[in-house]
Amino acid sequence: MPYILLIAVIGVLLLYVSGAIPLSSVGGPMVIALAFFAAALAVAIHEAWTKRRGVLGWIVNIVSSFFGTFVAAQLGGLMMVILLSPFVSGPSLAASGGAVMAASLVGTMAASVLGSWGTLAIVNRWR
Repeated sequence: MPYILLIAVIGVLLLYVSGAIPLSSVGGPMVIALAFFAAALAVAIHEAWTKRRGVLGWIVNIVSSFFGTFVAAQLGGLMMVILLSPFVSGPSLAASGGAVMAASLVGTMAASVLGSWGTLAIVNRWR
């Protein structure tokens, strides 16, 4: 599973560096959210595949992974704003761009993937 985190972080950084994330419109947050939920889907599928879950197990994994990612991404984004606010030169992290935005994307992606793993760990204790 650490490979999923590494690939997700590299993927979101490649999206940012290539300019695929527009920083001035609604499309930017939607692309970032799509990357976060793709990573959550990868975590859910990996866990369901390795644990040989049935159909209901796959559904529970995907739903709980998405829920964990959604909650952790919000908390991770909040923490990135708090931690990186001294380095922001514009009204927001996206307006600042550069290394500040890249660090924010990395931190938030890491938090969301870890939140997905944590949620699956909690659900696995109930099984």
